[in-house]
Amino acid sequence: MTAFLDNYEKLIFDFPAPRVLRITMGDPERLTPVCAKMHAELVTIWRDIDDSEDISAVILSGGKKAFSAGGDFAIVERCMTDYHFRNQVWKETRNLVYNIINCSKPIISAMRGPAVGAGLVCGLLSDISIASKTARIIDGHTRLGVAAGDHSVIIWPLLCGMAKAKYYLLTCESISGEEAERIGLISLTVDDEELDAKALEVAMRLSNGAPSAIRWTKNSLNNWFRMAGPAFDASVAYEMLGLTGPEVQEGVASHREKRAPVFDQTCKI
Repeated sequence: MTAFLDNYEKLIFDFPAPRVLRITMGDPERLTPVCAKMHAELVTIWRDIDDSEDISAVILSGGKKAFSAGGDFAIVERCMTDYHFRNQVWKETRNLVYNIINCSKPIISAMRGPAVGAGLVCGLLSDISIASKTARIIDGHTRLGVAAGDHSVIIWPLLCGMAKAKYYLLTCESISGEEAERIGLISLTVDDEELDAKALEVAMRLSNGAPSAIRWTKNSLNNWFRMAGPAFDASVAYEMLGLTGPEVQEGVASHREKRAPVFDQTCKI
């Protein structure tokens, strides 16, 4: 029932305990950006896990140096000019969020180092999110010149409240794992050397629990996210619209040139 794992190229799998699948995003020894292939695989993996009778819990990891180094700028630049590719990314972005929400199996994220981009989407939407105290959580959409659309609107206000959500999403300020736990953005924070063991401990506890009770509880709680679906859908649409405009051009250029962006303040919105 896990033969589907052979279909994935950019995700690394192992079973650290019976019925516990661990997913590592990219090379565990490097700061691996989420390329187009990995982005697509992160969309479909949750449906496959949901259908598998051999998996009771999932750990999502990024390896030893980073949970997620963010998206590949090649994706952003192609979205800026390729209408059909932009539509593909729009669809994948929506499906990534909803597939995690609708996956019946409990997901535990283990975040260390930077947590940015599509990896952060999966990390914060996980049912139990655990981060090292020195992890750095960053939603950098507005710094890039696009609306914060890929997960933040559906979950940040529910986790840490509207005031904190607006502050961090509008300013793109980095949040440490310790601060993220304090404001309720994540479930737990531990010292870096304890992260993997704690994630496995929680995953084993869930994998040995009453499966239908745990899955029905998750499904019921996730109705809060489903109710926020219209707000999320609007945010993703605005993000895609922003990819056609001048602000993202300056955002990408400033990142590549390692300088602060200078956005044209002329705006009719």
